[in-house]
Amino acid sequence: MATWQGKSRRKPTGGRRVFSAGKRKFEIGREKQLTRLGVQSLRQYRGAGGSVKVAVLSAEFANVANKETNVVERVKIKNVKVNQADPNYVQRNVLNKGATIETDLGDAVVTSRPGQNGVVNAILL
Repeated sequence: MATWQGKSRRKPTGGRRVFSAGKRKFEIGREKQLTRLGVQSLRQYRGAGGSVKVAVLSAEFANVANKETNVVERVKIKNVKVNQADPNYVQRNVLNKGATIETDLGDAVVTSRPGQNGVVNAILL
């Protein structure tokens, strides 16, 4: 089911807000596509003004930065260890910003937004 991104029909005080116009097509948001662990799969979405957003549907590798050596390596992701957004995401191997992943180099934290940026970037812990 799509999300509606228009104004709420309730005021902050709890009172009802009366609109002269109904819902509009441009106020509909797209359905949530969570980035999973698996073979690399990308999808392009049309943004406002014809811009293009790339979403990662499934990722196999991450660009992991090592702050001590100042080197970025493309490393295979083994699994998701911790996800602050939802504990259920760990069992489903869902990647999003802030998730702790296990890689060949060690544990890393995802710093990019794979559903928005189209890439998985992480920093080694």
